[in-house]
Amino acid sequence: MNNLEFMQLALIEAAKAGEDVPVGAILINAQGEVIARGHNRKEALKDPTSHAEIEVIRQATRKLHDYRLIGCTLIVTLEPCAMCAGAIIAARIPKVVFGAWDQRVGAAGSIMDLLRDQRLGKPIEVIPGVLEKECSAILKEFFDKKR
Repeated sequence: MNNLEFMQLALIEAAKAGEDVPVGAILINAQGEVIARGHNRKEALKDPTSHAEIEVIRQATRKLHDYRLIGCTLIVTLEPCAMCAGAIIAARIPKVVFGAWDQRVGAAGSIMDLLRDQRLGKPIEVIPGVLEKECSAILKEFFDKKR
């Protein structure tokens, strides 16, 4: 599978978010196998840390019995925020692929760029804008309904 196909899987996860902001994520290992998938669950769990990225990191670390997710790639429909960027760095995920930019709280190149900040360790490879229109559309539709 390629980044476009993996992002399609993340979009499927985003659609499962219900009352939460529709953000989906998957984590793949070095062999290209999906090892974790998730979506935002802040509203469902009443937990401000239950972002899609955190959900897949938690799932993968339990599955692998290791907090180091070396060799993995995180695919997420929205640019990670500062909290998620910190978790990505702590988990040692070397590559992040995301769809839509987050001009409000993005921390992978829009507002700030924590993932590539060398002061925080080895810079993480970031591939932005994969299926950006589709990822943006699901968010726009959600917020249009909220208004």
